[in-house]
Amino acid sequence: MDKKLTKVKIAPNSKESEMMVLGCMLCSINALNVGSDGLDDDNFYYNEHKTIFKVLKTLYKEDKPADIHLVAEELKRIDKIEKVGGVAYLTTLAQYAGTSAYIEEYINLIKNKSILRHMIQSAQQIEKIALEDPSNVSEVLDDAQSMFYNISQSANPGTGVLIKDLLSGVKAESGLPYLKELEERQTNFIERGDDDPGITNLPTGFADLDQTLNGLAPSNLLILAARPAMGKTAFAINIAENVCFKSKKAVGVFSLEMSADQLLHRMICSQAEVESEKITTGSLSGMEYQRVVAAINSMQEHTMLIDDQPGLRVSDLRARARRMKEAHNIEILIIDYLQLLSGSNTYGNSENRQSEISEISRMLKNLARELNIPIICLSQLSRKVEERQGHRPMMSDLRESGSIEQDADVILFLLRREYYDPYDKPGLAEVIVGKNRHGKIGNITLSFRKEIAQFTNYTKLERDESENEEAFSSFSPS
Repeated sequence: MDKKLTKVKIAPNSKESEMMVLGCMLCSINALNVGSDGLDDDNFYYNEHKTIFKVLKTLYKEDKPADIHLVAEELKRIDKIEKVGGVAYLTTLAQYAGTSAYIEEYINLIKNKSILRHMIQSAQQIEKIALEDPSNVSEVLDDAQSMFYNISQSANPGTGVLIKDLLSGVKAESGLPYLKELEERQTNFIERGDDDPGITNLPTGFADLDQTLNGLAPSNLLILAARPAMGKTAFAINIAENVCFKSKKAVGVFSLEMSADQLLHRMICSQAEVESEKITTGSLSGMEYQRVVAAINSMQEHTMLIDDQPGLRVSDLRARARRMKEAHNIEILIIDYLQLLSGSNTYGNSENRQSEISEISRMLKNLARELNIPIICLSQLSRKVEERQGHRPMMSDLRESGSIEQDADVILFLLRREYYDPYDKPGLAEVIVGKNRHGKIGNITLSFRKEIAQFTNYTKLERDESENEEAFSSFSPS
């Protein structure tokens, strides 16, 4: 009986690339620097190569030279020289490398094989959990997606960053030394002139708010809170419009309250500056119809994704947000609104809503850091606002959990006084910056056009007081 030979499958690896990199590091200071910065011992498949790399990286960190003799002496000191094949194997590595001209290519090969091995390990772990038939499938699915997303982001290992590496530019996002970057900022500031707002983060399109917040910073969680009918959704969508259509950035929106068609209708009203009722009934003039056509043609050139799936769990939202980031590279995420989300535990006690909201706010903050984008999450306020004189919102009015206050980087409150009194500042709205972890707080006045659900920058009317006094002089008893 013929026995079929089966090939034994081994984990992906490239022994030749590992030998080449280690040989280059033994022969060249430049290769030692490049290899130490670009790789970690976990990237190597063979144990002897891991051991040699650890010694090389230790010498690199201590700013010592690393040739065959010095590495061999260190291996003898830690009693591992024989395990790596002795001095003869170190010599073989050095001879095998020959040149360090292509060390970056070999490093990429090693990293790619390492990523494949991590994928296999994650898949095996997921398979093991799935075979146990877990009760909470959504949580398992979220963990699985998180594993693979983390692998896709593994180019920068999360081992912490030294301050000197940030200041020198080695690990800085800009790639420039801090002082060099500061010089460029100064040069740009001088070139911009006094009229430029100088916002360094993603602008909201509202000048006074941008000045207070310095725009929307990446990895920040912003809570926009108000009582119903204050215009939370309109304000958030206006920010989304400004970021998408003016700054030309991809935007993601999770609408748990309104459908995608309803949000689109609002955006068309705002962009075309045509009243909602006229578009709904079709009673448009020729000029208004042309404005709608122009707005739609312009909107089609930009990227905005609306996910209107109701009753989402926060784990589902995280998974969908990751896909948005991967597929369309969204640069801001808007969630409407927090109280309509549910926690990852579908069998949770309804009485334990506070801990559920705490979990949701914590996971949203982690998502903002994971995707490195600002997240604006809308939230309802408690009825205590209605009972208070002046109806001015406070941090304690955030519904159901104080953890929202702790997890958020920025908390904004929206107040329209005319909702309570039609004669109290009609057509105006107030954005109250109640918390700003990275800057100042304050109040911003905006104009609000209810018929097209649009907030705009507010400009005070300049009045000549002398003319005012002259006009009322006849009524003065003096």
